[in-house]
Amino acid sequence: MKVKVISRSTDEFTRERSQDLQRVFRNFDPNLRSQEKAVEYVRALNAAKLDKIFARPFIGAMDGHIDAVSCMAKNPSHLKGIFSGSMDGDIRLWDLASRRTVCQFPGHQGAVRGLTVSTDGRVLVSCGTDSTVRLWNVPVSSIMESNDSSNNSAKPLAVYVWKHAFWAVDHQWDGDLFATAGAQVDIWDHNRSQPVNSFEWGKDTAISVRFNPGEPNILATSASDRSITIFDLRLASPARKIIMRTKTNSIAWNPMEPMNFTAANEDCNCYSYDSRKLDEARCVHKDHVSAVMDIDYSPTGREFVTGSYDRTVRIFQYNGGHSREVYHTKRMQRVFCVKFSCDASYVISGSDDTNLRLWKAKASEQLGVLLPRERKKHEYLEAVKNRYKHLPEVKRIVRHRHLPRAIYKAASLRRIMSEAERKKEERRRAHSAPGSIPKEALRKRRIIEEVE
Repeated sequence: MKVKVISRSTDEFTRERSQDLQRVFRNFDPNLRSQEKAVEYVRALNAAKLDKIFARPFIGAMDGHIDAVSCMAKNPSHLKGIFSGSMDGDIRLWDLASRRTVCQFPGHQGAVRGLTVSTDGRVLVSCGTDSTVRLWNVPVSSIMESNDSSNNSAKPLAVYVWKHAFWAVDHQWDGDLFATAGAQVDIWDHNRSQPVNSFEWGKDTAISVRFNPGEPNILATSASDRSITIFDLRLASPARKIIMRTKTNSIAWNPMEPMNFTAANEDCNCYSYDSRKLDEARCVHKDHVSAVMDIDYSPTGREFVTGSYDRTVRIFQYNGGHSREVYHTKRMQRVFCVKFSCDASYVISGSDDTNLRLWKAKASEQLGVLLPRERKKHEYLEAVKNRYKHLPEVKRIVRHRHLPRAIYKAASLRRIMSEAERKKEERRRAHSAPGSIPKEALRKRRIIEEVE
């Protein structure tokens, strides 16, 4: 008779130091775990509930402005610095880590409408309703680290006075040119006091401008005549234009898929387009109950943040129809500008109540240094939650968001109105000759025409 004896080396289960963890041997044979799916489902449920318990997205407010915050800009070469401009002409550089003002840039006589930073992070460009473009030297990192910032105020490198007020400015991702939006779209060089090129299509004011991150010579603008126009600096005239039913307040290009951009619209929705095929939207992002004022993509290109007139900040997946997160506070008023931080970990919002607010991009994320075991635990719970996300109870807990009463009522009213509109259209189609009233997809319905 053959006898099998269990033999183990002492090295396999003996700890080297008393601080080490005891080694646990696990047999992953599924036949030994008949309740594995049930156990995992309970873990997914508990992980979803724990996410709700630990959801503390608001980190802090940065106050210092004395009027509404109208625009913001990130510094591509400095992770924790952000610039903000307000309606009273004040521009400030903030240190996000300590949430204090590092430097002020006085000079504008009216509202600051646009801020942007050059590719190397050395020059700040600002424009406003006082018809001036101002170039500023960005303070070096040593000033960001210093504790005394009470008297740090910068002098402009150059001031360019022009004929009309400006509404937005954006710098090339790779190059020395920047574009301003106003009565026309002007292209400027750092060393020229007048625009090197100007574009005009119609007589309406351009209200936002964004350069393409992949192709430095292409930019998109939106105007007050409800149009979105794509310009190519290598051509003498604009390239393409679509006219929508409502005005677009802001545009953001996807940094990972530079052919796609998302437009923040007055009709409470955001529309994602492929710039090569503008006759229909790729995706319609709904949930806001008032005009969407600003939009910014995460550096990963997988999600974007929007700020709205309904006093909320929402985070959407780049291909998701509904928001995955909504942030609001009792004191926060209408949100005019939003930005993702350069490491995609935080969201910054600027609102009508003169404050900038710092939020976590993932509401229940643990801040600080994670131990390897903690990180593995988080990853495991995330994977389990993802595996069972389609089951009703997990889905309900993950999707639930507490909303202020005004927004909840406005959202339910919008649902009732859209449902009534859908029923009315169905009845009209049922009582008309077959084919006389064609069905029109929501992705095409908001576009009036495309002009080339």
